[in-house]
Amino acid sequence: MKKQIVPGIIILVLSLIIVIGSQTFLSPCLHEDGSFGPCHGAGQALMGLGCAVGILAILSLCVQKARLGTYLSALPVCGLGILTPGTLMDLCHMSTMRCRMVMQPAMILLFSAALLCALTGAILTARK
Repeated sequence: MKKQIVPGIIILVLSLIIVIGSQTFLSPCLHEDGSFGPCHGAGQALMGLGCAVGILAILSLCVQKARLGTYLSALPVCGLGILTPGTLMDLCHMSTMRCRMVMQPAMILLFSAALLCALTGAILTARK
């Protein structure tokens, strides 16, 4: 039983990093005049996807009978998180902007790690 909850704990921690990071240290660009760039919407979407993954992680930890379903539900949400910055939603055009240098690679890495943990959790739960 412990093996099945470890991925849920890791996913919860990753989702907290995604949600907090998308608004603080991994946030999209903020222009000098205080206006938002085209990447602002991507940052907001990533925060929402991080919240969704976090809720699924909490459900996987609290409801044992729904654990496999929550892990499987987290897979497409994490996939959307990987595709959102730069593919599904526009980022700033210059490659030196914060959204392209910091936010995009960090979010792709965090959502990829969450996807792998969800896949691992689903396999471990299905084997049980």
